[in-house]
Amino acid sequence: MHAYRDQYATMFKDGRGVVVIGISVDADTTLNAWMREEEFPFVFASDSNGAVGRAYGSYSAKDKMDVRYLFVVDSAGKISHVMSPFHVLDPANYTELKAAVDSVTK
Repeated sequence: MHAYRDQYATMFKDGRGVVVIGISVDADTTLNAWMREEEFPFVFASDSNGAVGRAYGSYSAKDKMDVRYLFVVDSAGKISHVMSPFHVLDPANYTELKAAVDSVTK
């Protein structure tokens, strides 16, 4: 999430036409505190029971958590790109993500 924050202006066009939502099984109060503490320019949603993760195939029942999958959704609400899983340490993943965001925000 720090990389998303640090690259927000270039990768997510400073939020112009782009909405970033981080979804986690963590409690909403935990996510809200972390969001404020780290000054993330986007929001988080709590998936405490894993329902969203299960619906999108990104929930690990073994680990009881959502796996870091990334979905780019176009303005019509259609998933246009999926990165599963998203490897946060691989710079190529950020290049791919930026291209996917650019393709739906022209």
